[in-house]
Amino acid sequence: MTFYVDIYPFYPLQRSSFIFSSRLLTVILVFLMLALSLLLILPGIRGKSRLFWMFRIIISLFIGVVIVALNFTCDWAEAKMTTNATYKSFSNAVVNAEIGLHVGLYGINVTLKGNPIVQLNETIDYNEMFRWHDTIEEDYEEALEKGLPSPILYIAEKFTLGSPCRLIFQYRYSGRYASATLWTAFCSWLLANILFSMPVILYAGYMMMATAAFIFFSMASFSAIRTVPQCVFSIGTNSFKTEYSHSFWLALATGLLCTIIGILVVILNFMMPEKMKEAFSVGVDSYEDEDEDVSYGEGYLNAAFLDRVTSLSLTAKTKENV
Repeated sequence: MTFYVDIYPFYPLQRSSFIFSSRLLTVILVFLMLALSLLLILPGIRGKSRLFWMFRIIISLFIGVVIVALNFTCDWAEAKMTTNATYKSFSNAVVNAEIGLHVGLYGINVTLKGNPIVQLNETIDYNEMFRWHDTIEEDYEEALEKGLPSPILYIAEKFTLGSPCRLIFQYRYSGRYASATLWTAFCSWLLANILFSMPVILYAGYMMMATAAFIFFSMASFSAIRTVPQCVFSIGTNSFKTEYSHSFWLALATGLLCTIIGILVVILNFMMPEKMKEAFSVGVDSYEDEDEDVSYGEGYLNAAFLDRVTSLSLTAKTKENV
């Protein structure tokens, strides 16, 4: 293949790159709106309880949004390198670029950024998403039709059914189990928040520890891919392997946070149950049994009003006797 006015003739110039997951954006916006609506009640809470409720709302929603968002992120594992590579098929043109592979629970994200960005009279800045619902074959065929650069096609080909690496089976099944346990952790988080609003604080602490356990199970499911030999990606003169990335460590931090909260709630509930109920505003019903012991103090009596009422009652009785 040759150039025609510095353009590859069989590759379309227009392409639609993956920019940001719409699902992830929706999750973030929903939790932001929920946080704002809940924070609006803070002015109606008096005293030191206001600060406690603010931290409670923020921490709880942080845990919830992380659990849901981790299902849609693309950086559970990633790998990057800078190398000289053939730009496109049937061409000897070589570019210097940074190549990145980002693995999520539902697919992979492959990036290619030139160094510098403009080379061969073209802006080299690709960000392509390949999802596996069952297989990745459809997205791979579309990439071939669009004429994406060779490094992107090489990495995507490793996740097809015909690849000897069989990465599709490793990451697809581990991602499915990890996603399932994350959704179970989300259900446990919802149940824990419901129990925190009831006079059963102890069981709320247990559910927070259950939430942490399911998060750790999801990490273990994704880590199962480490039990098989890792496939090496060789592009140009360099090669790389995937390593754990931001989402994996964020899941670990969130799981540890849930564990600490659950353990603290259980310990404090055994040490000071009444204060825990008071802190979570679930001991209000106890005051109903103490209504008889409530002292209202001294009040002011209007003597003129009482004298008038007394005189009117005496006059009415006199008329009746007459």
